[in-house]
Amino acid sequence: MNGADDYRGLGWEHGSLVVQRLGAMLAPVTFLFGDGRQVSPMQIAPWAYEYGAQDLPGILRRLRGEWPCVPFGYSVPADGFAEEWVPLMHPAAPDEEAHGHSSNNFWTWDDCSAASLTLSLDYPATTPVRRVERTITPDPAQPAVDIEFRIHVRTACRLPIGLHPTFRLPQTLGMAAIEGARFDHGRTYPGDVDASSIFAVDRTFASLEAVPARDEAVIDASRLPLGFDSEDLLQLNGIDGEVALANYAEGYRVRLSWQKEHFPSLLLWISNRGRKMSPWNGRHLALGMEPICSPFGLGPATAAADNPIARSGTPTARDFAAGEVFATRYRIAAEPI
Repeated sequence: MNGADDYRGLGWEHGSLVVQRLGAMLAPVTFLFGDGRQVSPMQIAPWAYEYGAQDLPGILRRLRGEWPCVPFGYSVPADGFAEEWVPLMHPAAPDEEAHGHSSNNFWTWDDCSAASLTLSLDYPATTPVRRVERTITPDPAQPAVDIEFRIHVRTACRLPIGLHPTFRLPQTLGMAAIEGARFDHGRTYPGDVDASSIFAVDRTFASLEAVPARDEAVIDASRLPLGFDSEDLLQLNGIDGEVALANYAEGYRVRLSWQKEHFPSLLLWISNRGRKMSPWNGRHLALGMEPICSPFGLGPATAAADNPIARSGTPTARDFAAGEVFATRYRIAAEPI
């Protein structure tokens, strides 16, 4: 059951937005253009309002939109992973939560101005993180939303962190395009994301338009949806802090910008109807464009280790000092095409 105050919203001249306490997830967001059109770029899982969703893990229960992950990722078995990754894989800790405590629990509404929404979440006393906070503020002059995220650190630690914006894709093949992603090099996942995964295992690439596939062909991963059911992760390292998704079917472009010194990689979660198990049931069509300091989200131990991505020069975990208050800012904006 939902609580009476589990959702709060804001409206402004150029749109409206809703935030939920569970995971502090942001969606729906509706942007209003000068020509009167309204667009809603954020994803909402198709099972979010179905009977039985209340029994799912916190992160999946009302999965939607955008939220922060501390620590980012989750541990997975080493079976089927590329050889150099296997020694770096570790079982999940007993208290590990997928994408961190922040993704699975109900945050608290905090005092803020009438033009913003602020939430916070206290972490268990046994963890090195004491508290996380985030403030969501619409831009009064544009169809855009600015977000500030803060981590209050209890004890010195080294953790992977990430942001998790997830966007809707049109139903029509190839009618969305990833644009403006300038990066040093990309990597395919070093194992199987799902039985439906189609990209080659543990390969590098220089362009999203030519990503190695498992059949030795190459796939243009910049145009979505793909022409087959699949679930895949691609990591763009050394990215410059900006990316856009153009939805040609609906005539808009959504832009994401962030502080690249905090998140040197972008994880692309291509959820192209690949997962067939419940609650996915082959119907989840979305693109995660996730700024991260992490190796694909392979869990805190792997992130802190001397893994292949870290050895290539891209950090996969961040060092935090005891008592530090880490703050980062990012922006989601939309424009007509």
